[in-house]
Amino acid sequence: MKTVIHIKTDKEVKENAQKAAKDLGLSLSDVINASLRNFIRTREVIFSDIPQMTPELEKRLEEVEEDIKQGRNLSPSFKNVDEAIAYLKKQKK
Repeated sequence: MKTVIHIKTDKEVKENAQKAAKDLGLSLSDVINASLRNFIRTREVIFSDIPQMTPELEKRLEEVEEDIKQGRNLSPSFKNVDEAIAYLKKQKK
């Protein structure tokens, strides 16, 4: 059996949430229902102003750190724009 929940939110928040959900192929109802199910399962709601990295970002940063250790995928530093442009042109050849 389905039921309806009415909530108040800023119009802009609703529109942005709908767009984000649509971009993922979901409805706003799908997102809210998933959030409610997660709340029921974990019994927690997290409010934080501390940025959280996604697991994907953490993995990518590990790869970058390894590249730095190995000296891979690094460009030199430049004293000016002309040096940078010359370096990039040289890489295209």
